Amino acid sequence: MAILHTLYQELLSFLGIRPLITLFQTGNYQVLLTWDGISSAIGPLIPFLLLLEAGRALVYKRFRIEDYKMPFFTFVFNRFLSRFISIAAVAFCIGLLEPLALFHTTLTWYWLIYGYIIWEFAHFIYHYLGHKVRIFWCLHATHHVPQSMNLSVTYTHFFLEAPYADVIRTSICILAGIHPALLFLIMFIDGTWGAFIHVGENLLKDGRLGFLNRIILTPSHHRVHHARNPLYMDTNFCNLLNIWDKVFGTFQYEEKEIDIEYGVSREMNTNNFADVYFGELYYLFKDVIHAPGLKNKCLYFIMPPGWSHTGDHKTARVVKQAYLDAQMQALTETPVVATKTA
Repeated sequence: MAILHTLYQELLSFLGIRPLITLFQTGNYQVLLTWDGISSAIGPLIPFLLLLEAGRALVYKRFRIEDYKMPFFTFVFNRFLSRFISIAAVAFCIGLLEPLALFHTTLTWYWLIYGYIIWEFAHFIYHYLGHKVRIFWCLHATHHVPQSMNLSVTYTHFFLEAPYADVIRTSICILAGIHPALLFLIMFIDGTWGAFIHVGENLLKDGRLGFLNRIILTPSHHRVHHARNPLYMDTNFCNLLNIWDKVFGTFQYEEKEIDIEYGVSREMNTNNFADVYFGELYYLFKDVIHAPGLKNKCLYFIMPPGWSHTGDHKTARVVKQAYLDAQMQALTETPVVATKTA
């Protein structure tokens, strides 16, 4: 019975409905006028959409267990391994760095705008490093392994990625003067939208969201980010405001004529939890062991994924440039057409 009770509590936690149950039991609906009440009401949104998405897939016979199996195993594994690590990392950074802030903001709408722009910059930095530094890619790659897009992907992370991400994002924001309460509000908004942009085609066929596709980062943009197509590699690192992708030249629209291929570029067994979760670490240490000299061994940790001490690089930049060169060559090669003169 204890196991069933634990599973029941975990289910309530996943669905985010425990605060709502408490609300109904107490009858204190005035709490909905507070921030805690608002966040409690919004909390079940993503799990509900995930269940709706899976339900629609079942109805239209597009449901595949392999699309949800590894995200589920990863979520369960992380629940037992890293429940409090990220919270502790955020609290530590706030306590350590708040006295060193350039200045201190207040809880006003204009500082919220400022804070969100800074947060997106911090998110861009963390996310960019997660794709450009091999050891950080090992922490981030688990999130890119799924070969289809659906809301369960938002739960697919290596257990150390959240602490690493929050240390970078929190440190930058606190040093930039963002009030901790304002930061938590931004993190809540960002987390909710960051989960929603993983919505799959079973629930939202066209992820462009109309005119919003030119203003904010939509599910369409994030589908591009998760693609392994050469043109789409290492693009759209932002989460809600795509301003920094446009500033740093990493913004990419979804092209209608290109079918998105999800997943990572290396060969892997997507049904093997060890390969999905620890595979990148295994191949990193394999490269380190076989690399000649201490310098090359160290470089494998900090150079981009696909870098090789032999010079035979297969980084995203190399793969994308080869693709663009091939496209340019195809455009410039005009066929010679024989004409008949009278």
